[in-house]
Amino acid sequence: MTQPLRLGIAGLGTVGVGVVRIVQNHADMLEKRSGRRIEIVAVSARSKTKNRDVDLSPYDWEDDPVDLAKRDDIDVFVELMGGDEGPAKAATEAAIAAGKDVVSANKALLAMHGQALAEAAEIAGRSIKYEAAVAGGIPVIKALNEGLAANDITRVMGVMNGSCNYILTRMEDAGLSYEAVFDEANQLGYLEADPELDVGGIDAGHKLALLASIAFGTQVDFGAVTLEGIGSVTIEDIRQAADMGYKIKLLGVAQMTGRGLEQRMSPCLVPDTSPLGQLQGGTNMIVLEGDSVGQIVLRGAGAGEGPTASAVMGDVMDIARGFRMPVFGQPAKDLRKARAAHSAVPAPYYLRLQLQDKPGALAKIARALGESGISIDRMRQYEHQDAAAPVLIVTHKTTKTALDEALDEIANTGVATGSPVAIRIENL
Repeated sequence: MTQPLRLGIAGLGTVGVGVVRIVQNHADMLEKRSGRRIEIVAVSARSKTKNRDVDLSPYDWEDDPVDLAKRDDIDVFVELMGGDEGPAKAATEAAIAAGKDVVSANKALLAMHGQALAEAAEIAGRSIKYEAAVAGGIPVIKALNEGLAANDITRVMGVMNGSCNYILTRMEDAGLSYEAVFDEANQLGYLEADPELDVGGIDAGHKLALLASIAFGTQVDFGAVTLEGIGSVTIEDIRQAADMGYKIKLLGVAQMTGRGLEQRMSPCLVPDTSPLGQLQGGTNMIVLEGDSVGQIVLRGAGAGEGPTASAVMGDVMDIARGFRMPVFGQPAKDLRKARAAHSAVPAPYYLRLQLQDKPGALAKIARALGESGISIDRMRQYEHQDAAAPVLIVTHKTTKTALDEALDEIANTGVATGSPVAIRIENL
């Protein structure tokens, strides 16, 4: 008779409780689909007495997740604590050293220490699986590692933080300022305890670094991800971008270029008719492009108890079936450290300027752009506000270096008031 697969779960927050519920409610289905009984043996969390609305009495309790990871009677250590250091790192390392497979939802841990953990696991003949660490219930890691394994991936991009997408779409729908919607999202519990992880692009940047490693066969390198959050996006930008046929999204993009691996997480404009442009609320969307498959789009819930626990259990099922593969799709020892691209590939940009009501003001702006090698695709001027006129410009493709040079020159013309806003446009 096949032995059951025995789980030790560290972390009983929203996701951990969701995993317990799936194991309890679908035990027979899981066994039929995996060929093994899946059982929870022991659990660990910060508080034993907290009411979690799920029956934990059948399981042993460990106060220390490291002790849980070392238990002889578990086969898989399920790490759902979070954090890139401390108990999560120590317990994961202990589990690998004790010969356990690991299933994790911890993008920060893997983005910061993924290479070392992958090497240790593969030397020990163990797996680290982490579908739940990226885009919640969307099986994007499985898509890259399995379904698209025969493709040379050319670009990975997407909306990878539902909280930011909620804020941006809520601003547009309700006509509210960033500050008002930020407070609303915080009160609703949509943001991390440290909101900067969400709105600063850090959480999404962790996810992008993991996807880039799989897609391009490189060592995971979160430090090379260029980060820009959504705090500077105004309701005026959202309205006026919409007037030009665009939506603003916090967009992650990774692609291998002649200058190296480009990884960036920043607000971008996307066409409002595109799949990303139509994405609403807290939903995530990942776009994968390969030389054989072309472009595919994956859309779904990026967080929440059910979707994330579903991803955790998908990984557990793979282990139960005996399916193993390298952590980042290729043996960790063979992954190369990518040269970081210090400049992004050329793209069109959206510019918003406030120009003084002076003769020749527009001509000076056009000249400053032209002298930096930037041509104008479209331009729109709005009614004057306090002796200044809002002007929107969409450029043809240019480099960030050329754009920065032009913006410095515009500042010297004496006709622009305030700070110009420049947002990259991604066409897909």
